[in-house]
Amino acid sequence: MRIVGGSARGRRLKAPKGAETRPMMDRVKEAIFSSLGATVEGAAVLDLYAGSGSLGLEALSRGAASAVFVEWSRAARAILSENLTHLGFDGEVVAARVEDYLQRSGPKVGLVFVDPPYSAALPSVENVLGLLARRLAAGAVVVLHRRAGSGEVAPPPGLQVADRRRYGDAEVTRLVKE
Repeated sequence: MRIVGGSARGRRLKAPKGAETRPMMDRVKEAIFSSLGATVEGAAVLDLYAGSGSLGLEALSRGAASAVFVEWSRAARAILSENLTHLGFDGEVVAARVEDYLQRSGPKVGLVFVDPPYSAALPSVENVLGLLARRLAAGAVVVLHRRAGSGEVAPPPGLQVADRRRYGDAEVTRLVKE
């Protein structure tokens, strides 16, 4: 796993051992960031279910202004902190369950990555999107990564599906805040 673009292009990232965290394939990450284009530059990024932090770190490499990484697993947080240090990026690593974090008040964000475990049930993912909606700035983009064929997400009021693509066993849905 590596950073595929920006100032840290080609730099390798560490990933936690075991099946608890699954790294995103580089080709999927490249497709996501190609579709986002200039949206990343200067964005306040929120990386939910961050794991190793590869999506938020990719955003920082491509010019995002800031990134908050939310991850519950202690092992994943340790690797994420190592990756931040290795790349020389600043970012806030939050030890919390995603639902608990989203119930707190916080600043509005412009770009969010939602990458729940493939085992997360559709109602759980829709609940997270509902909680997230109030934390989004106008025009914010949400990128949702799930197992292909695991059910079509019904976005909460205020979010619209802009694009949905399949990459092997992965499905990436891009939603936009109205």
